[in-house]
Parts: sequence; C-alpha cells; structure tokens
Amino acid sequence: MSNVINELLQRSHRLGADPRNTNFAGGNTSAKGAAPDPVTGEDVELLWVKGSGGDLGTLKESGLAVLRLDRLRALKDVFPGVEREDEMVAAFDYCLHGRGGAAPSIDTAMHGLVEAAHVDHLHPDAGIALATAADGEELTRRVFGDRVVWVPWRRPGFRLGLDIAAIKEANPQAIGCILGGHGITAWGSTSEECEARSLEIIRTAEAYLAEHGREDPFGPVVHPALPEPERHARAAALFPVIRGLASTDMRVVGHYTDTPEVLDFVARAEHPRLAALGTSCPDHFLRTKVAPLVLDLPADAPLEQAAERLRELHAAYRDDYTAYYRRHATPAAPPMRGADPAIVLVPGVGMFSFGRDKQTARVAGEFYVNAINVMRGAESVSTYAPIPESEKFRIEYWELEEAKLRRMPRPKPLATRVALVTGGGSGIGAATARRLAAEGACVIVADREAAAAEKVAAELGAGAHREPDVAVAVAVDVTSEEQVAAAVRAGVLAFGGVDLVVNNAGLSLSRSLLETSLADWDLQHDVMARGSFLVSRETAKVMIGQAMGGDIVYISSKNAVFAGPNNVAYGAAKADQAHQVRLLAAELGGHGIRVNGINPDGVVRGSGIFASGWGANRAAVYGVEEEKLGEFYAQRTLLKREVLPEHVAAAVFVLTAGDLTHTTGLHVPVDAGVAAAFLR
Repeated sequence: MSNVINELLQRSHRLGADPRNTNFAGGNTSAKGAAPDPVTGEDVELLWVKGSGGDLGTLKESGLAVLRLDRLRALKDVFPGVEREDEMVAAFDYCLHGRGGAAPSIDTAMHGLVEAAHVDHLHPDAGIALATAADGEELTRRVFGDRVVWVPWRRPGFRLGLDIAAIKEANPQAIGCILGGHGITAWGSTSEECEARSLEIIRTAEAYLAEHGREDPFGPVVHPALPEPERHARAAALFPVIRGLASTDMRVVGHYTDTPEVLDFVARAEHPRLAALGTSCPDHFLRTKVAPLVLDLPADAPLEQAAERLRELHAAYRDDYTAYYRRHATPAAPPMRGADPAIVLVPGVGMFSFGRDKQTARVAGEFYVNAINVMRGAESVSTYAPIPESEKFRIEYWELEEAKLRRMPRPKPLATRVALVTGGGSGIGAATARRLAAEGACVIVADREAAAAEKVAAELGAGAHREPDVAVAVAVDVTSEEQVAAAVRAGVLAFGGVDLVVNNAGLSLSRSLLETSLADWDLQHDVMARGSFLVSRETAKVMIGQAMGGDIVYISSKNAVFAGPNNVAYGAAKADQAHQVRLLAAELGGHGIRVNGINPDGVVRGSGIFASGWGANRAAVYGVEEEKLGEFYAQRTLLKREVLPEHVAAAVFVLTAGDLTHTTGLHVPVDAGVAAAFLR
C-alpha cells in the first residue's frame, strides 16, 4: 500500500516539476489499490487522489484525498443530473476512508470512475492549444489518430467523470483524451505506464505544433519592446499607478513579468483581439479573471498620458466586468468579488499581475504566460476559440470555488502591505523586517551591506515557492540620492509599490564637543538626517502615485529629546529626524500618508551601532563594563527592563497594523521609561 502512495507522489513530482506538463497547483493524479479496513481488518479498494488546492510538484501524502472506491462508484446510482452535480462534492465526504486526508477536489469523480489503476489529469500548454482550437476535434484525430479521443467541453464535475469513463470503455485502444477547452487526461495499468502516456500526449502535441504551426501567429510587430534599462524604468514608474487602480476594491500585491513570451505577445498586432477573448482552461481564468486590461498606447508615450489612459481604461474595465457579472449572475450566484483586473498588459514594457499576496500575484502572471502559449499554439494551426463567456462565469463564480475561498486562512494584519526597512541587515532593522514579514507584509530589506541584507531576506523567504515571495534584498547607501532612488525602483519592481517605510539606517560616534570633527558631524547627519529625507522623499512619490495612503516610521532616539554628554552630533541628527516626522506628517496627511516616530533607548543586544564601538564608548562614559551596558541602561529606567530590538519592532507593528488609523505626527518612546526623555 505504501508503495502505491510513494509511486504516486514520485510521479506527481516529476510531472509537476516541468511547467510544460502542467501549471502550478493545476491538474491532479491518482492511484488505486487495496488497504485494510481499520474496523474489519479486511482489504478494501481505495483511491488516492491529489486533494483540492494542492500542487503536483510539491505534493505530500497529507495532500492526498483517500476514498473507498465501492462507495465512490456507488454514487453513480444517486447522481441527480448535471444541474445538481455540485451536490456530489459534498457526497464525497461519505466516501472517505478513515479521516480521508485532504479535501477531495471536483475532479475526484474523473479519477474514481475511470476503470484504470492510475489516472493523470494535466493542463499542458500544448494540449490546451489543441483543446481551444476552433477545429480541435479534427486536430486531435489528425495528431493522434484513435490513440487519443476528443471530449467536448464540459465543466469539471461528476458528469465529466462519467463521460470520460464511458469514452475509455468504448475506446480500449485509447491512452487518454483531449478535454475541449480544458486539458488532457491519461490512464495506465501501472504508474510508469500512466506517466509515459501523459508525456506521450504532451510531447506529441508539442511536436505537431512545432512542425505545423505558423511562425507569426500573433501577427507583425507593432510595439517593439523597449531596451531593458528603459523598460524597467518605465515599469517602475507605471507600476504604482497600476497597482493603485487594481486595488480599488481590495488592496493587492503586484508582480512584473517581461519574459520573451510576454514581450513578444504585447508587441504583436493581434494581441488586443486575443486578450479580449480571454483564457479558457478553468485554472487560468480563475486566477487571471475573464480577460486582462490592455493599455492601447505605444511604449514611448509620455508617462502622464499613459497614466491617464490607464485610469480611463480601468474605469471602462470595471464597467465591463460589472456588466459581465450582471449578464450571467443568478439569484444564487456568489456576490461579485471585485471589478478590478488581475492582469494588465503594457506594450513594449510587459505584464503586471496582482493577487492577495506575492505568490498569488506571481502565479497569476505564470498562468497568463500559459494562456499566451495556448493562444500561440491554437492560432498557429487554427483559430483560438476559448469556451463561451457564460461557461467562464459558471467556473469563476462556482459555489465550489467560493467554498475553497472560504476555507482559506484569515489574512494577517499586514497582508498586501509592502514594507521597506533601511538598515535591515542587523539589529533593530532586522528585527523589524522579521516582525513585518511575520505579520504578512512583503519586505524590501535595504542595507549598505548587501550580504547582511541578503541573509535576512533569505531567512524571511525560507520555504517560499521558488521565488522571493516574502522579501527581497537591496544594497543601498542612504546618503546617495541615486542609490536610494535605485533601491526604491527595485522594490517597486519586486512587489508593485511601497506602503510602509521604516527609516532605521543609522550609526553613532560618541565624542565630546571638542573632539567632534566636521567629518564626524557630517557623517552622522548624512546617514540619519539626509538619508531619512531621501528615503522619505522617494517613497512618498510612490505612495502618492498609488493613492492608497501609507506609513512612514522614523526610528529616532531618546537622544532626540534627552541631552547627554559626548553626544552632540548623534543627538542633533536624531533631533533632525524627530522634527522631520512632524513636518512630513503635516505635509503628507492630505495623501493619507501617516508619519510617526519611535524613540528607543539603550538597545544594546543585537545592535550594529553598539557593536561598532558606540557601546564601548558609552560604557566608558558611564563607568561600567561593556558587557553589562544593557543591564546598566535597564536599571536607570522606570520599569527596570532592558530594551531589545524586538520591542522596537513591536512598536512599528502597532503604529502600522491598522488600529491607529487616525494617528500621525506621534513619537512613541520605547525606552522602558526614561523620565528625562518624557515628551512635553
């Protein structure tokens, strides 16, 4: 029995690892075998099948649904008809073996009803290209003869499972089928045979398209791609505007794609026509919506003209999507989820995709690349003819999909927020980056030391699927106007914009007035006063473009208000930062941007500043051993507690997580109580 499961998982991983075979979280595999009934001890026939929402490439045993075949197949006798087939998914729960593993997917019937020990259902681009061709049935015969059978479009469900089971029985020579508008299904008596047949169908379709397809199915080039530097600069300038528009109904995170497939598609004359037809495979438009928004201006149009045209097209898109919903919604249909586009195509620049988190946004873009490949294949040998709009609506607003959305965990407090943390490679900055990521934010870890930033970003992204979906690292000297602008651009290209900024980069030199050189003074003011100004200015441009408000937090210091010895340059620079909070709060409030400050004191453990000599100097000033400096600071506070980087990070979270929506211009002490630093 365990061997059956191991073979199934290994086959799933091999198929799912190659994007030519299926898309992320798309398709499903299954195996049948015997296992002891836990009550009677007698062997029963079971079906192991990938559960709802899983991904083949990373499938684990816990992601398999386990059902009794006798009970599953007995459902044929109570099937109420195609109009009520959604009820059959609930009936699967009565077929589960023991606890049943993962939730069964809508495709469970296909796997259970087909008389074969192993079944694969996949969404390969080449297979869907044939499935969406206007003459797909004839093409299937031409490509495969009678070895692969055509199945007309039918929405996934129990009826489709019955259809495929009947087709297999009526065509004993067949190894699988092409599902009109959808994908492929293959079967075999062994796991190896099933996998080989799946790959035979996919590779044969690929070879046919390569040999017989036209070279320019999308027509002539009319919008050549900009060179990469100009393309990325243009993308970074437009992305915040587009993200703000795409967040009209609900805030989203973005992903930018300028792969050759995308750039070629948006360069060609036929891309507006094909994009308007929408995608076809159910997995595609569930993530990309029924159709993308397409900018109808050349890549070298003035930026303001492009932004204004995007606003006009977005308003029209919302009207069209609302009309689409109203055309097809029944009284029992779920409410409209939002009328904003999930995919935006910009000729000469690329594709912008959006979702509830970075992974969802990236996967939406990957699915639209799949759709482009499908359209290319179909147009190269025929005419692209996706399923009707009414069928797309039935899938998009399927109650079963609605139930899947309801099963998703509640979003974390900072979900869909993009944070930029300077000095994020160590100390308070690293602790803040960790806390923001833990609360759901995407984080741009900015630090002068690239290796330190990369280490923190990698730690935050551990376990993310293939890509930096949680955090990216950017190397930046905040005293450089050019480097700050470049770092902000890099962050925008990674996530679509910036919503939350933490001005944390800093350093300190402990010297008396007479020992403080002009270089000492300039260095500290350049990093903290000038650096915070530059970061705030560049990120405010992005926030204003997004028109979604935002947060800027300054990590100032108790020394901004407390006068201590041997501290003139550091204290003055921190006082500058403290007043920037007030000035920017007054200036940016009209844009919904809140600006607040945090005044820590005595953060010794994990601090880059203290480790670089400041700790030794302060210990000498106060006449204590350096390793006991944290204890010394704690004893001079009202609470007698040492302040750690995590305490400062907690204050950043409180200021930005949504409960203090009407608070700006505030300074929050995180010093365990230093009476001399009380704000008056």
